[in-house]
Amino acid sequence: MQEKRRLLGMTLNELKEVAAQVGLPGYAAKQMADWLYKKKITSIAEMSNIAIAKRSLLEESFEIGAVPPVDCMKSVDGTIKYLFAAGPGNFVESVYIPTDDRATLCVSSQVGCKMNCLFCMTGKQGFTVNLTSNQILNQIQSLPESDSLTNLVFMGMGEPLDNVDELFKVLEILTSPYGYGWSPKRITVSTIGVAKGLKRFLEESDCHLAVSLHSPFHEERLSLMPVEKAYPAQEVIDLIKQYDFTHQRRVSFEYIVFKNLNDSPKHAKALICLLNGMECRINLIRFHAIPDVPLESSDLAKMEIFRDTLNKAGLVCTIRASRGEDIFAACGMLSTAKKQQNG
Repeated sequence: MQEKRRLLGMTLNELKEVAAQVGLPGYAAKQMADWLYKKKITSIAEMSNIAIAKRSLLEESFEIGAVPPVDCMKSVDGTIKYLFAAGPGNFVESVYIPTDDRATLCVSSQVGCKMNCLFCMTGKQGFTVNLTSNQILNQIQSLPESDSLTNLVFMGMGEPLDNVDELFKVLEILTSPYGYGWSPKRITVSTIGVAKGLKRFLEESDCHLAVSLHSPFHEERLSLMPVEKAYPAQEVIDLIKQYDFTHQRRVSFEYIVFKNLNDSPKHAKALICLLNGMECRINLIRFHAIPDVPLESSDLAKMEIFRDTLNKAGLVCTIRASRGEDIFAACGMLSTAKKQQNG
């Protein structure tokens, strides 16, 4: 029996093709989008303004594809890590992070990751498969707290710009009037700097950009992030500098601060030189320890000195509050545990 196609995650143009396939007029695509993304239905039977006979035809080949999480872990600080199934034996994580004035969801884009960064648990899994637009959007729509979300960050498992076609479908649905109608300023996409995907993102999207940097020195960044060989930080920054970030769209740099590795005054000065003249912000991040990786987080006093050095040089630098440390906070840890448990 042929597997049914999932409507959740389809763009308006794809829904027009679906409408044509079952003999519905073109405007029915907008009706379907309305049911999917505004009313957030979970079954085709709920599409009450589409004829019953046509709904039956739809149900023969299609389903909504909204699937609740299979597991969750709640932190004492209110952070919740959700686990979603992503095909047989595969799982991805999303992290819901509530604060006083906002509720942010950290979304995954791949099962595993090709980039193999030393400090990342997802990289230790290796790469399995790209998530479909359905599997990415399902993390947002099937989240129990979906209606409370104010912000999205594509900083979960995988490299978003290594799955750029599916990512762009999701960004279209999130920001289009027929979809969620969100402002792109509520969405941040993180990347290690995949050049082809980054160029497309810079040209076609108004969402915020976050770049994983972690060291201003080539050899050191290479030891942490093998991708530095293919996409050196200097080239990534040179590309970004060609685009306008002086208005609403923002670029930030993620910098995990490791004890006695990248937390010295020398690193701060090199970072100032590297980012010279850019309208950007730097987020300093504490390292969440992961098994068999000999890295430790820098202490707060050193991080504050590092931050103050950058701020004095005119760069906006903040220390990101650490969340969910008691619930396998490091990306990839819960899905790795689930996979091992099932295996």
